[in-house]
Amino acid sequence: MMDTGKSPQGAINLAAGEANVAPESIDKTSNTADRAAGRVLAINPGTTSTKFGIFTRAGEELTRNIHHGDDEILRFKGRPMLDRLEYRADVIEKALVEAGFTPKGQGAEHWEGVAGRGGLLPPMECGTYLVDDAMVAELRAARRGEHASNLGAVLALRFAQAAGVNAYIVDPVTVDEWQPCARLSGSPLVERSFIGHALNTKAVARRYARGLGRSYASLRLIVIHMGSGITVSAHRAGRMIDSNSIEEGPFGPDRTGSLPVRALIKLCCSGVMTEKQLDRHVFGDGGLFAYLGTRDLIEVERRIESGNGDQEAAAIFDAMIYQIAKEAGAMAAVLEGKVDAVLVTGGMAHSQRAVERLRGYVDWIAPVKIYPGEDELRALAEGVFRVLDGEESPRRMGEKRD
Repeated sequence: MMDTGKSPQGAINLAAGEANVAPESIDKTSNTADRAAGRVLAINPGTTSTKFGIFTRAGEELTRNIHHGDDEILRFKGRPMLDRLEYRADVIEKALVEAGFTPKGQGAEHWEGVAGRGGLLPPMECGTYLVDDAMVAELRAARRGEHASNLGAVLALRFAQAAGVNAYIVDPVTVDEWQPCARLSGSPLVERSFIGHALNTKAVARRYARGLGRSYASLRLIVIHMGSGITVSAHRAGRMIDSNSIEEGPFGPDRTGSLPVRALIKLCCSGVMTEKQLDRHVFGDGGLFAYLGTRDLIEVERRIESGNGDQEAAAIFDAMIYQIAKEAGAMAAVLEGKVDAVLVTGGMAHSQRAVERLRGYVDWIAPVKIYPGEDELRALAEGVFRVLDGEESPRRMGEKRD
């Protein structure tokens, strides 16, 4: 039987940063029906929402999307991301109780495992990783930046602890499969590296391939993820060989994307903002929010479609789509113009206005297929089931494999 990463029980103290792997808790002799009914809890914290779902091997049982408005985001402005742990855990617990589940205490649900979205960790290969001491310490240090995804592993650990099972992350945002030439930035002092929406991007690519009856590795794809962050990526031979990263490319709901370098240097040296303030402006208060005072795409579209029609909102909205399309054109060049499909996904793919404008720019590249929302919760659960069923070995952060 393949190792599922379980080890003898140890105390778990999140406050102290200790996250020992959970004890053996799954009866490997249980019958097929029991295993099919086993549940995995998947948690995906984002900048403006917390999504979670309950999945069995047969599919989805429950999903919830808890929206966090600008007022709630403002409460934690300028504080470390993990300061939101108690708040996010509380809203998940309340939603689980409302749905008839017991998340903690006597009679707590016996999940087979709990999966969280992977955060800003060191570059990693694709796969399913155990949440352990080293990972929690890395997320607390936030050496690669503060981001809502940093909460995923720690939230998963919290709920896994209550159930006595392991916590996992799957295909974290720092999955890095770029080809070597993509890493050269133009300066030996700065190397490009990937931070983006690997989980949903790869899940949607695999979903498209299954629909065709083909393997993901046999296709050449451009995948455009449009959410609170935007990732446009090129896929070949089952790998994401290039993309924009979190600090490049199109602006989005609250991120600036690429900025003119000389103007940015002057701003850095002007004394107008501290380093922390400027970082927040680029990654949290930029994009639509900087121009229009809201991160909410629905609100932007409401302004555009109002009686008088907000021309400024329309111009900024359209400029964002224009920049996304430019990035897709760059990825078409990476694939040498040989592209099987352009896949559009993420929360903004629910917007007819955004999709139709984007389609007008990119449908010359290849057929465009729309996958509104994201498949991240299902992808998280499937990664855990692959480990539990012996199809994949669990990884640990920092380990090297041949």
